[in-house]
Amino acid sequence: MSLTDTAIKNAKAAPDKAYKLQDEKGMFLLVNPNGSKYFRYNYRFNGARKTLALGVYPTTSLKEARDKRDTAKKQIDGGIDPSLDRKIKKTGATESSFKAIALEWYAKHFTNKSESHQKRTVVG
Repeated sequence: MSLTDTAIKNAKAAPDKAYKLQDEKGMFLLVNPNGSKYFRYNYRFNGARKTLALGVYPTTSLKEARDKRDTAKKQIDGGIDPSLDRKIKKTGATESSFKAIALEWYAKHFTNKSESHQKRTVVG
């Protein structure tokens, strides 16, 4: 059954843990113990299960969240990962910034390794 605005308004926080209220087509409302309510969308991309944040209730309405879900679904159908697309737009990255992303990843994963390990794993 689909969510309604009334059901969202009446959703009370559970004292011990967060819970989900299912909508449709992979979208749900996550109700946290502190009372905050988040719209989320579960989807699969290249065989991996992912979750996309759609907004916080009441700032984002149910209709807006569904519109965002439908937009994400169109991106997936077009071969675009919506969460990766959002990250790229947020950082302003382009294909020419691949080197910067690769260097950032390398610094995060290899700078704490020994010098001999770094030499074995660096190409070029």
